[in-house]
Amino acid sequence: MLVLGVDPGLTRCGLGVVRGTPGRAEFVDAGVIRTPSGLDTAKRLLRIEAGLEEWVTRFRPDAVAVEQVFAQHNLWTVIGTAQAAGVALLVAARHGLPVATHTPSEVKAAITGSGRADKAQVGTMVCRILHLAEAPKPADAADAVALAICHSWRGPAQNRLAQLAERAERAEFSGRAA
Repeated sequence: MLVLGVDPGLTRCGLGVVRGTPGRAEFVDAGVIRTPSGLDTAKRLLRIEAGLEEWVTRFRPDAVAVEQVFAQHNLWTVIGTAQAAGVALLVAARHGLPVATHTPSEVKAAITGSGRADKAQVGTMVCRILHLAEAPKPADAADAVALAICHSWRGPAQNRLAQLAERAERAEFSGRAA
């Protein structure tokens, strides 16, 4: 499975592509989409959308994994991050790609075994898992790679659970309708 990981942000939106299956992962590429902080928010989001379109078109991933936005102290940072995440979800939907969101602690736990790992520990494990001499730079790109690894390892099981839940819901609904 080829996964595009997205660490959303208005100034730096991290991107990472990994080919993986549960327990195995291979590095493909990583980078960031940068937008100037002085630019109008709508234009920044448009640049993020164009960059995501380019990556989706170039790599043709099987799935997109986006970091779930969590509340921080700075409300404006959270809003901008959520807007960038929304653009990632939109681009994935436009291409008919399955998309999943993963919390930072879920990614840390998948990569390091601890949901409380710091960025350095995550970077070290990304290097070990992918046999890299150093973690992708900047940290936003490394975080996106970690997201892609997490999804390639956990996504197939989550997809099966979601499908089973959907089937059960349809069966329950059709039983009530009869």
